[in-house]
Amino acid sequence: MPTEKPSILIVEDEAKMRRLLELQLAEEGFRAHTAGDAEAGLQLLSRESFDLVVTDFKLPGMTGLEFLQAAKRIDANLPIVIMTAYGTVESAVDAMKAGASDYVLKPFSLAELVLVIRKELAARRLVEENRNLREALGQRYQYKNIVAESPKMQAVLALVERVAPTNATVLIGGESGVGKDMVARAIHEHSNRASGPFLKINSTAIPENLLESELFGYEKGAFSGAVASKPGKFELADRGTLFLDEIGDVPVPIQVKLLRVLQDREFERLGGTRTHKVDVRLIAATNRDLRAALEEKTFREDLYYRLNVVAIDIPPLREHKEDIPALVDFFLKKFAREASSPPPTIAPQALRLLMDYHWPGNIRELENILQRSVTLAAGPKLEAADIHFDSPRSRRTAEANAPVLPEGITLDEWEQEIIREALRRANNNKSQAARALGLSRNALRYRLSQMGVADSADGES
Repeated sequence: MPTEKPSILIVEDEAKMRRLLELQLAEEGFRAHTAGDAEAGLQLLSRESFDLVVTDFKLPGMTGLEFLQAAKRIDANLPIVIMTAYGTVESAVDAMKAGASDYVLKPFSLAELVLVIRKELAARRLVEENRNLREALGQRYQYKNIVAESPKMQAVLALVERVAPTNATVLIGGESGVGKDMVARAIHEHSNRASGPFLKINSTAIPENLLESELFGYEKGAFSGAVASKPGKFELADRGTLFLDEIGDVPVPIQVKLLRVLQDREFERLGGTRTHKVDVRLIAATNRDLRAALEEKTFREDLYYRLNVVAIDIPPLREHKEDIPALVDFFLKKFAREASSPPPTIAPQALRLLMDYHWPGNIRELENILQRSVTLAAGPKLEAADIHFDSPRSRRTAEANAPVLPEGITLDEWEQEIIREALRRANNNKSQAARALGLSRNALRYRLSQMGVADSADGES
């Protein structure tokens, strides 16, 4: 049986534009309905069911934001795409915060609008399928190199299953060591881009002054030492997937270029003038709360909403400890294959130690501790005495009994002292100091500016 055509409502007061959009969407296989103003659009929404709305931000008798809020009261899950002029992009961002799905800047090509519509419809289908899935999560999902026996991790893989076949941008959240890169690779390997490249770049591992050239490439002579042109990761990942880890650490100037790639799929190399077109799916990851970065003005709102099309949050290991026995078995067999030897066994007391531990470093820490234990174990069976943690519980107990703050000092003063000490130990390298403090580079710079410390490049590497 033929699939029913998606139904689109167009709200546009300019008659020629309204008719053009109606014809184009009909040609692309949609059922297009039109309204000349907000009131007529709301009347149609109250009488009929639509899969998506495309609306101008400036409408007679009602602002685009007011129309959006009224439409969401009728159908809270309805995707709404805003059409707006470049000068009102801040208003479009406000609309997205209020519930709009996406926006396109005028003048735009009809192909660009159709691309956004298809992406939003795919995302809506994903949300609906995932909602139905949660009601009956009887199906087990299995992915290579991912252990997921617990309900929480099965829910993660259920999202992977739904989002992988689409081209939607994905934002993966979770603490360091939870396996964000493994989830990103699983999405790529189960997508229609699986035959294309999968490239990974960690923004914290690359000096800030080199990150732009790594992402977008450079032309010969763009800077001292650029003796030949070099493509960047976006070019190399064409028709594939680019995994950008620690997106929260990307400097604001580079965020602007990332936004353009997501919107227009084009960019220029560093020092170049020729525009390069690419077809790349971006998967971003962060171990920080990007909403806090929005408040600190260190992360662009418009980029955040472009990235956060589908969010996958991976729980820390301490929240799904029932996966630890299967993870232990997985890693012990992995080490045995690498050493061409029989896999060791583990005593119940040793496994109980692993189950009781709080795992601040998550799965990565579990793998490291097991590898060390296997290497140093006296026999083919891991005993409790063979398990050595990086942070003994006795140290945590001693710290728990210590005063919260040194006597005679305020919280702000203590924070500033800690920041200065981190900079001293890192020889004023802000990237290293930020990692030691568990902050993004931008968040550290924000705190330094609050302290009145000049932002210089000294010590950066």
